Amino acid sequence: VMEPNENKVLIWDAVVRLGHWLMALGFLVAWLTGESERLRLVHVAAGGTVAAVVLFRVVWGFVGPWPARFSSFVRPWREAWDYLVGLARLQPRHYTGHNPAGGIAILALLALGILTPLFGWFAYEEIGGKFAEKAHEALANFMLAVVLVHLAGVFVGSLAHRENLVRAMVLGVKRAAPQEAIERPYTPMAVVLFVWVAIVVYWLLRQ
Repeated sequence: VMEPNENKVLIWDAVVRLGHWLMALGFLVAWLTGESERLRLVHVAAGGTVAAVVLFRVVWGFVGPWPARFSSFVRPWREAWDYLVGLARLQPRHYTGHNPAGGIAILALLALGILTPLFGWFAYEEIGGKFAEKAHEALANFMLAVVLVHLAGVFVGSLAHRENLVRAMVLGVKRAAPQEAIERPYTPMAVVLFVWVAIVVYWLLRQ
């Protein structure tokens, strides 16, 4: 069991952190502009941001440092259930990286972060008619539900672990043993991510 006074070490690299906040911002803007014809291009740019981040994050999930890799947080459903039971009792097991329940939420958000913009693009290009529009709207609503569950989990997890998980996703540091720290923040790769997102959004807006 981790103690509150454990050393704080670098766990979240710059790609994970930048991707997280770009995706959050993109989803928020897309949600707020979804019904506005006047802000349609803003909506497209926001949705494109989400999709671009997800595509990059999937690759990073295989080649990034250990906390970012799918192999570090994709665990059996039973382990996720055990974590949630512990969380309900405010005595959850501490994980240095993503906990098993958080891992499920991440997979859901990545899947929805591709499918929702994809059907939105179909609707934008008038492919698939009403079906594409309805699918886009339903997926966006489902994604909002997953986001709200994720936020609730972060709030309760922060209380239970006595650790500010939001600040950890900003600064990249968490309570952990020194040997669990990642070697470097991978800032150049975060710049690559930002450029990639800008290229995708530019391409979408030029269509």
